[in-house]
Amino acid sequence: MNIEKKQIVFIHGGNAYSEYKNFLEWLRVKEIEDPLEEGVFKKWQPTLRTSLSQSYDVYYPAMPNSKNAKYEEWKIWFERHHAFLRDGVTLIGHSLGGYFLAKYLSEEKMPVSVHALYFLAAPFENDDFGGEDGGDFAFDSQNLHRLALQVDGVYIFHSKDDSVVPYTHALKYAEALPGAELVSFEDKNHFLHEKFPEIIEHIQKH
Repeated sequence: MNIEKKQIVFIHGGNAYSEYKNFLEWLRVKEIEDPLEEGVFKKWQPTLRTSLSQSYDVYYPAMPNSKNAKYEEWKIWFERHHAFLRDGVTLIGHSLGGYFLAKYLSEEKMPVSVHALYFLAAPFENDDFGGEDGGDFAFDSQNLHRLALQVDGVYIFHSKDDSVVPYTHALKYAEALPGAELVSFEDKNHFLHEKFPEIIEHIQKH
């Protein structure tokens, strides 16, 4: 019997600015890694596919203009991928990707049912994120109940030592979404490390 796999859609992070001049300043001062070393630093995200391949199809949409992201552009591109989705999809948003999913799901209706939603180090509101502020990804937190109505389970993963998005943002999500599960870490920073077995185990259990 050919059993259809479950689906995971991972929305990566990025930078978003309310003021274009701040983006230009970021370009001027951003430290650039040695181009010859590109690809040496390994990230954990590909392990989702390698570790869960027997039960899940994992999608990694490359969201538009991630260095100077605009919500409407991400919305259009995300909706272009809806044609590939099936009921019971799991959505994972890292950093700005989580911010995007919070706004989208509190304002729009998904065409398929959502089994689980993971916020990984996601901003809850515009803040100073090291030269950026979240731009037009800000959402009305009063509308988060709409998100909760179309997601079976919400999981908030955040590390207390996050140097990009303060841990207080996770607490605000937990307060606004009382049915969500808050999973806290002490030393995972902004989840930019090579391995992240905890989330793989969590997905397998839920």
